[in-house]
Amino acid sequence: MSWKLHCLTRTMKLLQACHYIQSPFSRTAVRSFILGVNGYENTMHNVYLRRLLFYAPPCWLQSSLRVFSQDAQSVNTEREDRNEQKTADALLEEDVPSPELMTLKAPQTQSGFLASSGEGRSAVEENDERNASQQFFDELRKCASPCDVLDIVAKFPVSEKYVSNCLATMWMLTKKLSEDQKHYERRLMFEHPQFSQVCQCLMREARFMWRDDLAYSMLAVVKLGVPQNTWLVQTLLRACQERLNEFDDRCLSVVATTLQGMEKSKNVEALQIGLQLLVEQRIPKISSVFMLQTMMKCIGKDAPLSLKMKLEDKVLSQMHEFTLPNAHHMFSVLAEMNHRSLPVLNACSNKIIENIQGIPFWRLLTILRSCNDLQYRNNTLYSAIADYIATTFYMWDTKQVVVFLLAFENLSFRPVDLMDKFAEKVMSHPESLNMKDIVSVLKAYSLLNHTPKGQKDKFFEALNTALKKYLSRISHVDLLRAVYSFCIFGYLPQPALNQLLQEEVLHDLVTLGSRNVEQNEMMLRVINVCLELDGNSSTKPAILSVEKLPLPSAWDFPDVQEVLLTLLGDGNLFRENVQLANGYTIG
Repeated sequence: MSWKLHCLTRTMKLLQACHYIQSPFSRTAVRSFILGVNGYENTMHNVYLRRLLFYAPPCWLQSSLRVFSQDAQSVNTEREDRNEQKTADALLEEDVPSPELMTLKAPQTQSGFLASSGEGRSAVEENDERNASQQFFDELRKCASPCDVLDIVAKFPVSEKYVSNCLATMWMLTKKLSEDQKHYERRLMFEHPQFSQVCQCLMREARFMWRDDLAYSMLAVVKLGVPQNTWLVQTLLRACQERLNEFDDRCLSVVATTLQGMEKSKNVEALQIGLQLLVEQRIPKISSVFMLQTMMKCIGKDAPLSLKMKLEDKVLSQMHEFTLPNAHHMFSVLAEMNHRSLPVLNACSNKIIENIQGIPFWRLLTILRSCNDLQYRNNTLYSAIADYIATTFYMWDTKQVVVFLLAFENLSFRPVDLMDKFAEKVMSHPESLNMKDIVSVLKAYSLLNHTPKGQKDKFFEALNTALKKYLSRISHVDLLRAVYSFCIFGYLPQPALNQLLQEEVLHDLVTLGSRNVEQNEMMLRVINVCLELDGNSSTKPAILSVEKLPLPSAWDFPDVQEVLLTLLGDGNLFRENVQLANGYTIG
């Protein structure tokens, strides 16, 4: 015991005397000496020991080493105790940024082999390293593509303090590119000679990086399109599993966001389960609503119902602390959890209804979409949002109103005042609609069965006029959808219909190579019925005469029959299976 302590003391003095150990041989020699004293396996698994021995100032090493037994040693410092306590408790009270708000950060002093100290390093060396780091980050901010970042990596030594920022920058540079541009940039990135060095450094240092760097590095690697079955991604998953207890709430949120975009595998599922267990353990300590919502986002849709109920109880206990942004955010949080909590949703809906004025577009849209995902029906909330949009109609542009109408259509809710106001705008300025807007407006109005009162024909003519401008470049599917919506209203747009009835267009819609062939056939069947009922069946192509499928009769459903008899009273007021021309039947 005393011999080992003597050897370790000599090692500490040797490290303290060195200004900075830079050569691979020196690092290997010191590491081998320590491994020889304590055993290879135990030391490699002790993350904090390695971090203090190789990433801490000598003054920490001199005063912090304590030997508790002959078989193992433990490194304990006052600073480490404070950090661990902050990780477990205090960070739960802090507002941390979302994982999307990643910014370039200055290099951490612990990222080198030995951090700077007044005794171990001179002021000149500290200035040199600071200038080199500043130069690296200045050049990193000027990059315009992932390959530019990798070119910079070739000029500087590859280390973990640069890898995380490089990957984050590469991801941010590709976020707003189109799919074709992303594919091209990724191919160049994977072929770049420096990319393999960055990956090797990341795999080598994954278990020893700071938790923020590890979490954001894995997010960036996955978002950059590195295949999930590669050694790199699997190494990062395993490192996150091993160091999960170190993660604060921000890191947990970043890891959870990363896992949402990954396919199921053993390592992904193991990390997901670990996240859920950690969240359940931290629930009693959460006092911030923001942190509570962050934890709820971490558990995912596959979390056990018991955990979701515990989080729901915690939310209800803190409902009196909810602000208006908290109420907005709760809808999307519950949608990501796939948990429809009526008490929570009703309470948040009431707060939103009371403070509807001034809520921005994207928040209102998120609320409506989350309601659809959760299958939550609240007509009072829908009416409040629709009335607010109609009252402030001048504030919204055409595209925003169209998106709102589609959201209401998905909820099967008809905002009458809003639809009437928008119809007036369409009739007065049909040129304000682009091709996508026209198809969306036709879909929303036809499926909600709404036309402006007394101006039905004028509304249809305005839409038909707007559609004519795009017939030369409209896709076959969008053309089918537009004509289908017109036919539901009983209106036949002749120019668009003539283009749809061309043999090559119809053949393209019903061939196996097209998407949603069954849906296309259904819409063609409806158009076929409309043409026959309108007396235009002689002009339709043979391909449009798709097979008539047998439709269920009302008498096949006893509940429907009972309702009809209750409403009409006398069975003689209606008939069953009425035969129409062209082989159609009304059940």
